[in-house]
Amino acid sequence: MALKSLILNTTLKYGEDESNTEALAREVMEIHEKEGVETEILRVNDYNIKYGIADDMGDGDEFPQILEKVKAADIVIIGTPIWLGEKSSVATLLIERLYGSSSLTNDKGQAIFYNKVGGVVATGNEDGAKHVSQSILYGLSHIGFTIPPNVDTYWVGEAGPGPSYMDTDRDNDFTKSHVKMLAYNTMHLARILKENPIPARGNTM
Repeated sequence: MALKSLILNTTLKYGEDESNTEALAREVMEIHEKEGVETEILRVNDYNIKYGIADDMGDGDEFPQILEKVKAADIVIIGTPIWLGEKSSVATLLIERLYGSSSLTNDKGQAIFYNKVGGVVATGNEDGAKHVSQSILYGLSHIGFTIPPNVDTYWVGEAGPGPSYMDTDRDNDFTKSHVKMLAYNTMHLARILKENPIPARGNTM
């Protein structure tokens, strides 16, 4: 059964600037592609996204373009760098806009994010990966996404200034094992939900 995977990179960088978060996210993407999942990765920062809690803020707001891709996806993974122990401001903006779209419904009257699975990728030079993952995964769950087990993969370097993910040999066993769990568990649950969607009884808007 065909699946679509969308990775939303909330790096603070633009365009073709190298992104450590994207480097790790692409390892997940490679497994999805190998398993026949149609994949796409985009940088949220390359879109003009207005602050607000609606699906379309008008006046040049480009969030609706991202929302259409989310609606078409079975798997949505948010990638974020870690700054001061927190997810990026771009990740916060993205989740606020997704939350503002959660009143939209599917053909059963459920939130449009029902029957989609979520995951998170985080990179940074210091601690905060579990806090960031917790925040993003809760946000996705609260608006209707289903969260499989072990769908947070992350890499953090030593405290203080130091090498970033792309400056290392990328050979951390824990990170590599969680890349695989994130990739395979999102695919597995997405297939289940595709074949057996969550019934509408008791959870329509």
